[in-house]
Amino acid sequence: MKLYVSEGNPHCLKVLAALELTGVQCDVHYVNHEEKIMPFLSRPALPALLLPSGTHLFSSNAICQYIFEVTGQKTTALCNQWLEWEAVELQPALLRALHMAVLQGKGAEASKFLQRPLNYLDQSLSKKTTPYLTTEVISVVDVILWAALYPVLSDSNLTSGEHKFVRAWFDHMVGIQACQAAAQKLLKGKGLEAMKSFMQRQPAPGSSNHTENEEGEHLVSEEEMESATLVWSKGLDSSTVVTERQHPIVPQEGKRNILLTSALPYVNNVPHLGNIIGCVLSADVFARYARLRGWNLLFVCGTDEYGTATENKAREEGLTPQQICDKYNTIHTSIYKWFQIDFDFFGRTTTQKQTEIAQNIFWRLHERGFLLEDTVEQLRCENCQRFLADRFVEGVCPHCGYLEARGDQCDKCGRLINAVELRNPQCKVCSQTPVIRSSKHLFLDLPKLENQLEQWLEKSTNSGDWTSNAKQITRSWLRDGLKPRCITRDLKWGTPVPHPEFTDKVFYVWFDAPIGYLSITANYTDQWEKWWKNPKQVELYNFMAKDNVPFHSVVFPCTLLGAQDNYTLVNHLVATEYLNYEDTKFSKSRGVGVFGDMAKDTGIPSDVWRFYLLYVRPEGQDSAFSWADMALKNNSELLNNLGNFINRAGMFVSKFFEGCVPAMELLQEDKRLLAQVGWELRQYIQLMDKVKIRDALKHILNISRHGNQYIQINEPWRKIKGGEMDRQRAGTVTGVSVNVACLLSVMLLPYMPAVSQTIRDQLNAPPSCVATLLLGEGSFVCCLTSGHRIGTVSPLFQKLEADQIETLKKRFGGQQSQVIAQEAAATTKPTASPAAPATAEKTTVDSADPEKAKQLTQAVAEQGGTVRALKAQKAEKAVITAEVAILLDLKKQLTLAEGKSPEPAPQKGKKK
Repeated sequence: MKLYVSEGNPHCLKVLAALELTGVQCDVHYVNHEEKIMPFLSRPALPALLLPSGTHLFSSNAICQYIFEVTGQKTTALCNQWLEWEAVELQPALLRALHMAVLQGKGAEASKFLQRPLNYLDQSLSKKTTPYLTTEVISVVDVILWAALYPVLSDSNLTSGEHKFVRAWFDHMVGIQACQAAAQKLLKGKGLEAMKSFMQRQPAPGSSNHTENEEGEHLVSEEEMESATLVWSKGLDSSTVVTERQHPIVPQEGKRNILLTSALPYVNNVPHLGNIIGCVLSADVFARYARLRGWNLLFVCGTDEYGTATENKAREEGLTPQQICDKYNTIHTSIYKWFQIDFDFFGRTTTQKQTEIAQNIFWRLHERGFLLEDTVEQLRCENCQRFLADRFVEGVCPHCGYLEARGDQCDKCGRLINAVELRNPQCKVCSQTPVIRSSKHLFLDLPKLENQLEQWLEKSTNSGDWTSNAKQITRSWLRDGLKPRCITRDLKWGTPVPHPEFTDKVFYVWFDAPIGYLSITANYTDQWEKWWKNPKQVELYNFMAKDNVPFHSVVFPCTLLGAQDNYTLVNHLVATEYLNYEDTKFSKSRGVGVFGDMAKDTGIPSDVWRFYLLYVRPEGQDSAFSWADMALKNNSELLNNLGNFINRAGMFVSKFFEGCVPAMELLQEDKRLLAQVGWELRQYIQLMDKVKIRDALKHILNISRHGNQYIQINEPWRKIKGGEMDRQRAGTVTGVSVNVACLLSVMLLPYMPAVSQTIRDQLNAPPSCVATLLLGEGSFVCCLTSGHRIGTVSPLFQKLEADQIETLKKRFGGQQSQVIAQEAAATTKPTASPAAPATAEKTTVDSADPEKAKQLTQAVAEQGGTVRALKAQKAEKAVITAEVAILLDLKKQLTLAEGKSPEPAPQKGKKK
């Protein structure tokens, strides 16, 4: 392993301390702050750990966890909670404090940013009976928090004497030789001064998910607490409900009318995860949110079925193009249904309405002089005996030299390309070099429409929510002036060109496909023109991946502008970057990546898939799907954070209060929580209104973190055993918590609709809660009043185990064929002959793994210590039960690793 660190970088202190403490062997390389170790990241990221497999880790916390796991020290659920707190609560405060202290020299003023996290840490440590944060022995959490706090707690200007438990723990850590050595190597005894070079390269901390002003993270004021309490006390407006959709949906006077489209997926193949998050899933989240807000919305999509791609697929499978469209339209429909994509109508482009509307627009363009005729040179593959559509030829970009430019544009520089301009072109079907042939075609006169387009773009991009990449790509097309764009092709499968001189041609797919939005709407309702010829009443949202942008921001708008028929043009163009698979691209032919029809077979619920894809949604830059990260986010964010809070809140009502929400008498800290939650809700609404889907999700998780901390500090499981005042306090904490859970169920609805419904069913939440919480600017009101009876509470999420994830990673990593062959061989393996039966004892001995047994022995010992410590602290039963379950599972694994047969669990009610 190779570890790359830079002096003065506080994040690197964590990993150096972890190395020193564990003794793990690793080559450490000191580099400058600006050195890019990972070529696939746009910005330098240090520390970075290069694993023997060639994979990089570049999160300091993930690197520390990995180093500890190498020594067999497992990260527990409690550890994960602390790590989440460090990343979400402590780091933003540290960043602000260090920025002010190191760069502005205002150490005394900077200390105020640290009071809140240090108060929480001090309060938590005051309840510990162990010298360390989680167990009797030092853990990865102690190292990470000590290293994070070292620069500030070592400087007297940044701390006060109030936090005696933090100071005792910190001094104990400083006394460890390994920690001293790491600090000396990285900071050279210079303290904050050593960090100046690093801090100068960091962006100044502005507003973030956890802050509201320039000076610090969001601190709840007295006024906010009183205001939040007043709102809370108003309760639900039972007359306000989300009405059921009545089809057909048409624009309504006095309503916000939203027409929402998702880029039409090609029908010739199965969509992969990148396709799904890039268009239909992102659109679905916003559609569900808009309905919660009470907006009048129509969400349409369908399969794009014409063009060369369909002809090729039909040839490959020995079917007609129409049969291919029928087959894959069914596959797409099934996939989107499983992913819970809630279209109002999902159609297709191979319809009579498509022909009628496309030909009508064509004639309107022709009559108004926006079409040109010209003889053009095209690439023809003599081996395949046909002209090559743009997407079926690749070569070197003539502008930037990118090796995989397509015949219509370059994904790297974004420039428009004519296929004949490509250097070293190749047919994508047979890899032969095509030749140039002439053919007569029709062109859309984009230069003639350029002024109209620019006037409209200025208005739309300034008033609407266009993503930055959509604006940049559009500007790159306009930068050098528009050129006429060919709208016909020498194909058989497509919408026929009605012009008598071009009866042997069809419309080019990028002229034809966007018109599919109109024809699909027309197949949904004969009142389609109320949506598509009504720009004053209707707002149009387009969702897509970035490669579709120019056709939706330049070509299609010009088509509709030239048709001069009062068409509705896009107001909000929402484009994602690309989602990659691990460290490569999705490839159906190579068996790399998860495709839509495979996700169901993993056994992972669709809501978990939705959550993770939205968590890593490539909003500002390309991102990657990672099995390890998916497991981490499921286990930490869903299981330990969100699920843990909601389950605890409900269980307290069931266990302590016989299933009825108790009376609530609010104290100051309860009001503070109401204000914090209300603030997070408002941030969520503001971000969702702007289609910042990934960022809004973080505020849901922030609320559950606030809730977990609130429960942990107030300990209702202890107070319920005390006197009258303590029991009243337990009731208030439980009642407030279960109401926060109800709010979370509503905020989750766009992201995880099935989980959202399950939570509301478990809480027996009134239907009006769905509408009240998100109408207007959002109000956190008391939905579940005293005496409300909840339903049966049960866990929402399951842990994703390491061996399960490893199996899935192999299955979708380009090794499917080998895995399938191995599975087939295993199922057809001959049974042992009667003369030599394979005994259970022989089987278990053969499967023994001494090395794994050694690691598991240590893991069992550590987990046993965790359980004993929790029992000694008299932790709540649910927490102890969860840790005992982990211990029993580890023991079972150890038994198998030792080559023994695990004893069957004793059956209750039966004597041996």
